[in-house]
Amino acid sequence: MPGTHRTHVRALFAIPLAIGLLGAAALPAAATALPGPGPAKSFTCGGAGVDPAGRVRHRAEVLINAPLRTVWKLQTDIERWPSWQAPVTTAERLDHGPLRRGSAFRWTTPVPPNPTPATSLDITSTVEQLRHHSCIRWTGPATGEGLRIDGVHVWNFTEVPGGVRVSTEETHTGPQVDADVPTATAILRQGLEAWLGDLKTTAEARTHHQPN
Repeated sequence: MPGTHRTHVRALFAIPLAIGLLGAAALPAAATALPGPGPAKSFTCGGAGVDPAGRVRHRAEVLINAPLRTVWKLQTDIERWPSWQAPVTTAERLDHGPLRRGSAFRWTTPVPPNPTPATSLDITSTVEQLRHHSCIRWTGPATGEGLRIDGVHVWNFTEVPGGVRVSTEETHTGPQVDADVPTATAILRQGLEAWLGDLKTTAEARTHHQPN
C-alpha cells in the first residue's frame, strides 16, 4: 500500500511490482526513503535480513502517530489488506490464527502493461521470522504473465516519541528485474513508500476517530 498508486512491483513483499505500476503520486512527507544499501544499516528480524545478493533493493520508513497495537494489527491482519490498500485486489491466509513464523498467505495485485503484457501478480508469501509488536520478515515469489520476482521483505516497528516508526527493507531478484536494476529499484521504491503512506493514513485515521 492515500493518493494514487502507480503499481508495477510493489512489495511482496510489500506489494512489489504492482504498486509502482499503478502509480504512487503524492505520498505523505513522513514517508522517507533511506540512503542506499549497506550491511551496517540493513534491517533484520530474528537475526535475518534481506537477500544480500539482491541488486534491486530499497529501504524506507515513516513515523505514524498511532498506538503500536493499531499499526501492528493493520499490518498483520492480512485478509483485510484490500480494505486499506487499493492495489491489493485479494488477500487470503493459508493458515489460521495470529500471524506467526511459518504462516503463509496469498495475495494478488494488477500490473498494467509495461515491458511485459498487462497481467495480475499472484504472490505467495511465507513468514520466516516474527517478533510480536517488533518485526516481521517474509519471503516468496510473485508470478504473472512473462514475469517472476523473488522477494525478501523485512519490517521493523519501534515505539518512539510521537508514535511508531515503521522501517522496511526489501530485495527483488529475477530475470526481468535484474535486466534493468535502476528501473526495478525505482518501482520498488514507489511501492514501499506507497505502502507506508497507506499504513500511516489508515492507522492515524482509526486512532483519531476512536471514541474517548
